[in-house]
Amino acid sequence: MAEAKKSTFDELLAKDSNKTVAQGDTVTGNVLSVKKHEILIDLGAIGVGLVPRREASFARNLEVGQEVSASVIESEMEDGYILLSLRKAVKDKGWDEIQAKMDNAEIVEVIPFDANRGGLLVEYEGIRGFLPVSQLSAEHYPRVGSSDKDEILQRLNSLIGKSIKVRVLDASKKDNKLIFSEKEAVKDGLVARFAKLAIGDTVKGTVTGVVDFGVFVNVDGIEGLVHISEISWERVNSPADYVKVGDVVEAKIIAIDKERLSLSMKQLKEDPWLSEVENLKKGAKIEGTVTRITPFGAFVQISPAVEALVHVSELGEGNDVDPEKIFTLNERKEFTVIDVDKENRKISLSIAKK
Repeated sequence: MAEAKKSTFDELLAKDSNKTVAQGDTVTGNVLSVKKHEILIDLGAIGVGLVPRREASFARNLEVGQEVSASVIESEMEDGYILLSLRKAVKDKGWDEIQAKMDNAEIVEVIPFDANRGGLLVEYEGIRGFLPVSQLSAEHYPRVGSSDKDEILQRLNSLIGKSIKVRVLDASKKDNKLIFSEKEAVKDGLVARFAKLAIGDTVKGTVTGVVDFGVFVNVDGIEGLVHISEISWERVNSPADYVKVGDVVEAKIIAIDKERLSLSMKQLKEDPWLSEVENLKKGAKIEGTVTRITPFGAFVQISPAVEALVHVSELGEGNDVDPEKIFTLNERKEFTVIDVDKENRKISLSIAKK
């Protein structure tokens, strides 16, 4: 009986002594020592592993006795140690975690550590990735003029160090490619928020961008656009004259699509055009200021909210009439009202005869 036990013990020893590792294997052991230029890891019957100086900073938080996993770089060095890489093991494990997160469409948090005009550089599970500008949510998307590249970078830099919830959009260990999307992380919540909104609703939001053609507004995570024509009943030359980034504005929903709201700020106010043309009659003599001259006529401001048109056909006979020879920009003249079309908001004028 004792002989049988001895035989079994010898077999176990022999079995342990025959344990080998190959390049690329992942092994687990306990930290023996942490020095400035190396880390030694007890791998049991396999031997002792050495993590070289170039990875010492990567493992500076390790403590003696701590269990760690590492990848085998060289199975046997001249001094008998097994050369290990903690970085590679962490990355290999990280890629597995990332693939699982992507497969399950899980939401994770990343913290950007750098930025360029294309987006944010992030790190997750020891692997560096990228969060493109196009995949940022309405809250963080840097809506600025296309030529304001410095402002785009400034907006992105303001996100460095801040936690952002994202989903893995694309991951390839082979190509060392890792792309994240904040849009994908927030889309489920947006669907529910969109469902609560209707055309005609009044909403409040924060201005996230002011561009030549309008104003972008973040409405509870949903992106809205106030087109330049919907900012004011007055003629708007520049949206920047009315709002700035960070302003809280109130607007009316005038259209809803899958990703964006179309908003109107002016429709929450009384239309001054209607009151200003209420007493305007066909044949009336009025004064106005020439604001624009075009090949087909001239536009005339006859009140703060009302602009009328003197069509080229009212300037004389023939096809060679040139409005620029008849009108001077900003001149004030007397005109005759020839039509008032309230339905289409159009006032037609002719030059008053003396």
